[in-house]
Amino acid sequence: MTRLQRNANIAAVVVPFVAVIVAIPLLWNSLIDWTSVGIMVGIYLATAFGITIGYHRLLTHRAFETYRPIKYLLAILGSMAVQGAVIGWVADHRKHHAHTDEEGDPHSPHVGEGSGLRGLYHAHVGWLFEEHGIADAKRYALDLLEDDGMRFISRHFLWWVGLSLALPFALGFAIGGTLTAALLALFWGGLVRIFFVHHVTWSINSVCHFFGQRRFVTEDQSTNVAWLALPSLGEAWHHNHHAFPRAAVQGLRWWEVDISGLVIRALEKVGLAWNVVTISPERQAQRLAEGPARRVRQPA
Repeated sequence: MTRLQRNANIAAVVVPFVAVIVAIPLLWNSLIDWTSVGIMVGIYLATAFGITIGYHRLLTHRAFETYRPIKYLLAILGSMAVQGAVIGWVADHRKHHAHTDEEGDPHSPHVGEGSGLRGLYHAHVGWLFEEHGIADAKRYALDLLEDDGMRFISRHFLWWVGLSLALPFALGFAIGGTLTAALLALFWGGLVRIFFVHHVTWSINSVCHFFGQRRFVTEDQSTNVAWLALPSLGEAWHHNHHAFPRAAVQGLRWWEVDISGLVIRALEKVGLAWNVVTISPERQAQRLAEGPARRVRQPA
């Protein structure tokens, strides 16, 4: 990783964090309105779906197929989550699956740093300063490298970061009609929203390989974490995902709410998604019959 990349990652982590610290006294002084809240929630959902449905289930795991414009739109929305360019993100994640919780995994809490709090920190945020974006794209994301549109979207990542901040500013001004309204929308719908999308996503790397429940036999230490399922839009059924990586719907039981999976199902019903990979009850039962899941290591 170059010094420029490291510094950019540090800025991407620190600036939204500082914004949240500033947000606390602003909340105390009621410097937030329903317009800013609505913009923050709306852009949170759009960019988080860009990660969960676009970057992750569609582009990394090919859990379903869709039309090329929708594929590109999801890649742009994922870029606006400010978690890295699409090709680098996909390469990192495929590398994670190739070496899960073993040497070579870019963000395991159980490799290198040990399985205590240092490992948890590394999996959550520390890896961004060492391993982020350096997986060999020719090895792990060749299909995206061969796609002219994906290369364009990935190469112009900073454009989408700028759009991620310009959009709430423009919406705040259009709705509120004042510079103050625009700046508040930029603060809450831009910086604070990025903070929440970041840390919810990063919790899948850290928390969902550290605490939680398991029921399938897998060669890793992935877990399901129910309380994280709603903010992560279904990604926190992470043990299910590692048991069946190509599943479009990761909530495998009726009570495992998977909002991203529901959106993919809705897209399928209206003809915008096809070849949706589902996991039958029989296939789940077959995996369960393989034996009890190994326990996750506890903090040292």
